[in-house]
Amino acid sequence: MKIKNLSEISPQIFDSDTAKGVQKWVLLSEDDGAPNFRMRLFEIAPDGFSPYHQHNYEHEVYILEGQGELVGEKERQAFSEGQAVIILPNEWHQFRNTGTAPLKFICIIPIVEEVS
Repeated sequence: MKIKNLSEISPQIFDSDTAKGVQKWVLLSEDDGAPNFRMRLFEIAPDGFSPYHQHNYEHEVYILEGQGELVGEKERQAFSEGQAVIILPNEWHQFRNTGTAPLKFICIIPIVEEVS
């Protein structure tokens, strides 16, 4: 077993044309002995967004704080605190913060080559 504190983890910061105002903390991963999944915490600043991308594995996401929209190829769906989101393999997706406060969510992915 292992317990980690968020204050012990340095975030990765993404701030460019493709990802604005994003911080990512890897909470648990293979470095911690996890054999199957990575658990990550994301924070997206107001008006910020993650990259628009796809990959061959699913995302399972739980919205902790804030509100936003999930952008796909054919639609945009609003979400808010307390909701769960699944993004299936090969779906194009982007998280956008549409609120005035930070958007925070937990994202769990299988352990594969890291992609934001």
